[in-house]
Amino acid sequence: MAVETASPLPSNITSIKTLAESPGLTSNPATHTFTPDLHGQVTSVPEGSIPVIDYSLLISGTPGQRSEIVHELGRACQDWGFFVYLFFPSFYVARKATLRTEPVINHGVPQKLLSSILDGCRGFFDLEEEEKQEFKGNHVLDPIRSGTSFNVSVEKAFYWRDFLKVFVHPVFYSPTKPAGLNEISLEYSQRVREVARGLLKGISESLGLEGSYIDKALDLERGKQIFIANLYPTCPQPELAMGMPPHSDHGLLTLLIQNGIGGLQIQHKGKWVNVGTHSNSFLVNTGDHLEILSNGRYKSVLHRAMVNSKGTRMSIAMAHGPSLDSVVSPAPELLVSGEGDEPAAYIGIKYKDYLELQQSNKLDGKSCLDRVRISAV
Repeated sequence: MAVETASPLPSNITSIKTLAESPGLTSNPATHTFTPDLHGQVTSVPEGSIPVIDYSLLISGTPGQRSEIVHELGRACQDWGFFVYLFFPSFYVARKATLRTEPVINHGVPQKLLSSILDGCRGFFDLEEEEKQEFKGNHVLDPIRSGTSFNVSVEKAFYWRDFLKVFVHPVFYSPTKPAGLNEISLEYSQRVREVARGLLKGISESLGLEGSYIDKALDLERGKQIFIANLYPTCPQPELAMGMPPHSDHGLLTLLIQNGIGGLQIQHKGKWVNVGTHSNSFLVNTGDHLEILSNGRYKSVLHRAMVNSKGTRMSIAMAHGPSLDSVVSPAPELLVSGEGDEPAAYIGIKYKDYLELQQSNKLDGKSCLDRVRISAV
């Protein structure tokens, strides 16, 4: 460890951004230093190995094309728990628009909106510390929270990360600063939510269920949608820092965009895989509650965020979950196989209880999911 020679923590630090911009900072403070072995073995996958889903074929393709995409969705959820979602090609939108009188909606999020939401969130992180403290929040179910690390009350070493978390559905909230963020985040949240529901319809079908099964069973009309902006400033010793530790997401699906600077890694077949940045696309990962509902057929994916010394990385994740009162358990239709009854692998749990459990504790792999896993006798 490098704790003995690490820089002392500057006084009055309330964000990593302020810390990273401290004059003369040449090493990580002891409070933000991890042992190198946490980085583990990292590998690169051949170009094209990570599944790519063309959303246009899922919602407007021919029956044969749609059937193939549903099959690919299932394979991606089963083998990776992660995939790249491509936007509707612009030429396709233009062609469809000539055939319809109403605007084409929910076929992808415009690149201009992606840039605007990234700029708006960067504007939030650039606010004075006193202004950001107005949106600090005190509880995991507060509709707006900003801060640093993940849960400083239980962590021994803090993460190189600032965040803004906002509940945007079923009731929409937004910080009042900076100007314009409210309007941009409302449009962005609505567009991404419709995309997520379209993907979940395809995932339902890939499990052999009705397309509307997940939507109805988990009350997605009132489903909890959480907007999470993450800032990972440049770090003097990135090999001794962690942006976010290995963890899986609560909920069903998380759709993520980045500002062009990589740092996301997912675990695949016991190794950490670097995930590059993809312009005009979402990175999508499956969450714990999709693993529970599918009775383990589809796995939530472990992932983590690394930092670097060359540039500030920013990501925006949109987490989609059931309604807070929904009790999530394995779908009964999936507990019957050709060989007889397939036992449930997880107990049911109310989504609100699970969210509080994960958000109030130290992130540690799939430790929360393990609490509802039924051990084999």
